[in-house]
Amino acid sequence: MTLNQLYYAIAVSRENSLNEAAKKLFISQPSLTGAMHALESELGFDIFIRSKSGVSLTTKGAEFIGYARSVIEQYDILDAKYISKKGVKRFFGVSMQHYTFAVNAFIELVKEYGCDEYEFEIRETKTHDVIQNVKNQNSELGILYLNDFNKKVLGKVFSESGVEFTPLFECSIYAYLSKQNPLAVEKLETGEMISLEELDDYPCLCFDQGDHNSAYYAEEVLSTRANKKYIKADDRATMLNLIKGLNGYTLCSGIICEDLNGDDYCAIKLDVEEKMTIGYIARKNSIISEMGKKYIEEISKYENNILQ
Repeated sequence: MTLNQLYYAIAVSRENSLNEAAKKLFISQPSLTGAMHALESELGFDIFIRSKSGVSLTTKGAEFIGYARSVIEQYDILDAKYISKKGVKRFFGVSMQHYTFAVNAFIELVKEYGCDEYEFEIRETKTHDVIQNVKNQNSELGILYLNDFNKKVLGKVFSESGVEFTPLFECSIYAYLSKQNPLAVEKLETGEMISLEELDDYPCLCFDQGDHNSAYYAEEVLSTRANKKYIKADDRATMLNLIKGLNGYTLCSGIICEDLNGDDYCAIKLDVEEKMTIGYIARKNSIISEMGKKYIEEISKYENNILQ
């Protein structure tokens, strides 16, 4: 087993294609194919499943790639420090559903590590893309939620994608509204919860999931409930504008980040027993990086910010 073989295997797993990986590595496809067959023969198991549509990792292959990435990362650091003496940036990427607190945790991570020696990437995106980004190693971690409704279906999707979910904290369900919304004004004065029936006269806002608009992929809980007024948006800024401009609402975890969203909004507890569990997905058997662990630590702090 050589370092080049590890580099090659990581490239193939990232591109899901021997041809595309060969182009990125500036070698011929036959040479890459031969190197992968030799590595698999030495290991005694297949790293990849090959098909007409491309390649994907086997269960053992996914575990192997996780260790290979860790070895290569450490080698690059040693090479930069003691051999080539060139600065090499370490990479950390995270994908997430539209959670301000997850963005805030990312900001704190970047502040601590800085951008001189590290390269960062954040993707606030659709649920399916969060899973795919982690599956394809474009992101080390993915932040999303599970509840009683979606956990069986998404659990199957996770398994098929070679990722696993780790819970961080549990939240009740809140309606997120403008403080100028008449219903918000009333509830903020009385301290009462909001019922679903009281929300019926206001536009229900949700994030568009593109080609995967199944209720199981929805970022909002209670996604199967019929709403008289229903509007989809595809980014958080637009969502905030609709909440304020149309007195709309969306459903959330109740974690408020005024530093990013401002103080024009509020979260009022919904009068339901439903819960949601915020957590992260990572590739099965992967070794979480130093920055990944630090990001998880930062995001876990928001458990203390959950409204009661």
